[in-house]
Amino acid sequence: MRASFTNRPPCTVLRHENRPVGTYVHRPQLAETLAPRPYLHPVRTLGGTTVTERPGVSLAVPDAYGGQRHLGWLLRDPDGFVEELSWGGADGRQVLLERRTVAVRPIAAGCWALDFTTALTNVTGQEIAIGGAGSGGFHWSAPRRPQPPRVLSAGGEGEAAVDGRCADWVALAAEDWTLVFAGATGDTRSAPWHVRTGDHPGVGSALARDGGLAIAPADTVTRRIVTAVADGCLERDEAARIAGQLSDKGAAV
Repeated sequence: MRASFTNRPPCTVLRHENRPVGTYVHRPQLAETLAPRPYLHPVRTLGGTTVTERPGVSLAVPDAYGGQRHLGWLLRDPDGFVEELSWGGADGRQVLLERRTVAVRPIAAGCWALDFTTALTNVTGQEIAIGGAGSGGFHWSAPRRPQPPRVLSAGGEGEAAVDGRCADWVALAAEDWTLVFAGATGDTRSAPWHVRTGDHPGVGSALARDGGLAIAPADTVTRRIVTAVADGCLERDEAARIAGQLSDKGAAV
């Protein structure tokens, strides 16, 4: 982790080779209906194109444990940080303790990657349950464009072929940017992706599968998404090549 960062409380600017590529808001001012949580926005390509729409990149489970509170930094550098957060239940008590690791990674010319890892620990002393595959998780809100972005994946092309399915990687490709998302662990890859290209384009990786997710007392659930941020509209072969650099598995076309 290198160079100096610009900190404008309550935000932290992330940099790649001293170039600002993302802003992390750790004490957000969001309406209760949006499940208040830290988020990354704006996120930019190396060419300066914004590839997020507020609230940008975040993690949430709106139907259960949506409220998140920043507890402190375990590490904070210009190209990444480790943060602890408290997830509160409806009654105000702490339900989950999260350790969140976010890092900026070099990939290739004209491209960088955002490495987002969450480790959620049940601190209630009893088993808790998170709902089915539609109940939140990692989500990237992408900018709206007159022409909807193309959807690419290891399993096919088009929103209908990708949404609600598991795949090693998925991508959104607009005229001037491409985002390539890869599940970087086996547990992450086994959960379905959720993809939208209409009024609210974006990509999400579900925290829970169709049957939901039970977390025993003191157990920890970990998920890791690595997202390549590229200038220009990439074709499927190039997206697959980049995806192969993002996870512990590599990727197939």
